[in-house]
Amino acid sequence: MHYTFNSLPKTLSELKSLPQADLKTPEDTAALTILALSEYPENKENAIEMLSFLKGPGGPVSEYEKQFLRDRFMDSSYIMNSYFIGSSPENNYTPAKPYSFDINEMAHGRDQIAEGYVRVSVKSSGADSEREIKLRTKASTGEWFLIEQFLLPGIRAPKAQDPWA
Repeated sequence: MHYTFNSLPKTLSELKSLPQADLKTPEDTAALTILALSEYPENKENAIEMLSFLKGPGGPVSEYEKQFLRDRFMDSSYIMNSYFIGSSPENNYTPAKPYSFDINEMAHGRDQIAEGYVRVSVKSSGADSEREIKLRTKASTGEWFLIEQFLLPGIRAPKAQDPWA
């Protein structure tokens, strides 16, 4: 599923104003996860507030998860830009505007749908394989919530930081 955004939300209220914030599909929740994590280098608290919303009944973001985010973004504030179309190590992960990316269905990603779980993936321009996002539905409302994301493993360094470039 293709997503395009003219700007990236900076606050929870901006995130909630997007049509995808009804959380009615796993892809919509995955897309908002990318947007929320993209705010982390600029404003950690706002990003965590958005992630807590996306976690729904599984939230808020735990202290362990906060430490994980701090560790992952410490030297790699560019990671989330790698998920936007137009970014590459060669252009220092500068995305094209408007911001866009594709959320893809994974092979066997719906194997646990009977239990309420779906896995989707997104391509990073700095990695050889797609990265996974796991979601769960709340049966009583039909909303999809973030369970786990695997978007923050290391990627190729941007050209400006690559001593071999």
